[in-house]
Amino acid sequence: MSRRNGKDPGEGVKTEYMLWIIIASIISLLIGVTIGYFVRKAIAEAAIRSAEIEAKRIIDDGAKTAENKKREAIVEAREEVQKMKFELDQEIKERRFEIQQVERRLIQREEALDRRNDNFERKEEAVNRKEMELKKQKTELQELYDKEVIELERLANLTSDEARELLLSQVRVEVETEMAHVIKENEERAKDEGEKKAREIISRAIQRCAADHVAETTVSVVNLPNDEMKGRIIGREGRNIRALEALTGINLIIDDTPEAVILSGFEPVRREIARLALEKLVADGRIHPARIEEMVEKSKKEVETIIREQGEQATFEVGVHGIHPELIRYLGRLHYRTSYGQNVLKHSIEVSHLAGLMAAELGVDVNVAKRAGLLHDIGKAADQEVEGTHHQISADLAKRYKESPAVIHAIAAHHGDIEAKTVEAVLVAAADAISAARPGARRETLESYIKRLEKLEAIADSFEGVDKSYAIQAGREIRIMVKPDRIDDVHSTLLARDISKRIEEELEYPGQIKVTVIRETRAVEYAK
Repeated sequence: MSRRNGKDPGEGVKTEYMLWIIIASIISLLIGVTIGYFVRKAIAEAAIRSAEIEAKRIIDDGAKTAENKKREAIVEAREEVQKMKFELDQEIKERRFEIQQVERRLIQREEALDRRNDNFERKEEAVNRKEMELKKQKTELQELYDKEVIELERLANLTSDEARELLLSQVRVEVETEMAHVIKENEERAKDEGEKKAREIISRAIQRCAADHVAETTVSVVNLPNDEMKGRIIGREGRNIRALEALTGINLIIDDTPEAVILSGFEPVRREIARLALEKLVADGRIHPARIEEMVEKSKKEVETIIREQGEQATFEVGVHGIHPELIRYLGRLHYRTSYGQNVLKHSIEVSHLAGLMAAELGVDVNVAKRAGLLHDIGKAADQEVEGTHHQISADLAKRYKESPAVIHAIAAHHGDIEAKTVEAVLVAAADAISAARPGARRETLESYIKRLEKLEAIADSFEGVDKSYAIQAGREIRIMVKPDRIDDVHSTLLARDISKRIEEELEYPGQIKVTVIRETRAVEYAK
């Protein structure tokens, strides 16, 4: 009945038991959480204390290390300061020692100067005393002289001026008479002996300087391996021969002469360049305008080398040294120049030898005579570039390149335009006349012919815009290269007419002269 109406007591106990278990679990959980919290807090606090201890230890170690470094730096700095102080003290001691030595030397010099000053003062006093004594003696002598003059005037009844004039006039008459006799005798004797001595010196000089002479010509011949080469030299439509003539200014004559080409031109340097270039082209076999231009340039360089060697050989042959290199170059150019058919370089060497031999016989400066003789015609190597007589140009060149005044004067006076003031100048003029006047030395027709051709080129070069001009075909044609940027095609025609009229007015010549004006424009670029 009770079980039906109410709950089962077992179930209530069981429920209560379960409730207590839950409560106990909750309490255990709370206690565990609390204990864990306090445990973790204790562990964290222990870790923090350990970290703080470690940090403090590190800080203390760093402070100790910094302190040690600081002490070491202070010690090193002190040692460096001590070292610098020691070195400074040593340097100061050395400077003081040097200053003391300088002071001692200065004191010694000052003492020496004082001693010299004392000696000078004593000498000055002695000189003053002697001067006073000399003045006193001079006064006494003057008084004695005046007394003697007065006494002589009293005895002779003449004043001193009258007596002096009378004596001088008598002596003058006697001296002039004797002098006239002596001068006349000396002049006659000097004239006889001078003529004899001059003949002897000149003949001896000529005998000791026997130079060979070869007449120069205005043509050169180039031998060919066969006649077929003539056609290759002429080229297609004559382009090769025109290129060679235009580059060298020399006329090529290709006629029936077997296996030979004749080069004609009055300018020997150009002719030699043309000859060398043509020989190179014949030997090479490749003949065209570009190759011709290359060979002409090579030949120009070779001729320049020959010119330098000829100049040096001439100075060595006559024994003249120390000449400026430019003068040696001008001297070498004379190897290709002729004067009245006479080679100018050989003539200059001959004049140098003759002047030196005569100077040695007369006992004057042999070096000046030989040097002036060698350089006396050097202006002929530049007279196409500079206006004036060749001897004046020669003197100007010698002056420009620092030759001595004696050499310059001898060069300027060798044709008598100015008076010769030195014996060397007279000897150079005499040697020049001897070398030029000896039989077979000169041919006047060649020189007049060359002068005409030079005048022909000079007329063309005088016009504005002309670059180069070449007289060719023995003066029957002149070819004129003009500057293309200054002369156009129309003005080329006018220029040719003006030059031809000028030639007609100023030159005398047989036949006619062809005037050819060439205007050429080139554009050159290199492919790289």
